[in-house]
Amino acid sequence: MALECRSVYRFLAMLPEPSPAHSMPASSAPLVDLPSVLKRCSAETLAAACEFRRTRDVAQLDPIVRGVIARYVESELRPKLAGDARHVRLVEDLALDSLSMMEIVVLAEDVLGISVSNEELIGLQTVSDLSDFVANKVRTGC
Repeated sequence: MALECRSVYRFLAMLPEPSPAHSMPASSAPLVDLPSVLKRCSAETLAAACEFRRTRDVAQLDPIVRGVIARYVESELRPKLAGDARHVRLVEDLALDSLSMMEIVVLAEDVLGISVSNEELIGLQTVSDLSDFVANKVRTGC
């Protein structure tokens, strides 16, 4: 299984970078090495991040957000992210603390090329809030 995952990561790392002609605004942030940055995330998260980078398809954002959250959630709480997790609360249901939230934001900034201030995090309470926030940031190119 480990060999298969390494092969998937190597394959995904070879995917081309997005072309500048896509409809989403391009980020001025430097591109990070996705397999390195997402090494503790699932193969599905990495695949979605690579596809997003290639196409800027906002449909890839939800799997990326869920995968990044899962990285910081205790293993026994991760099943709450499966299925319809839009109303799952970040603090109460997933036991995320402020440090974990900051780590999630930094990882999202690196992977998606967005910028998030501490003040913007205050109203984010559910998985849906975070997914919608990230999608809006990507759409506006901020």
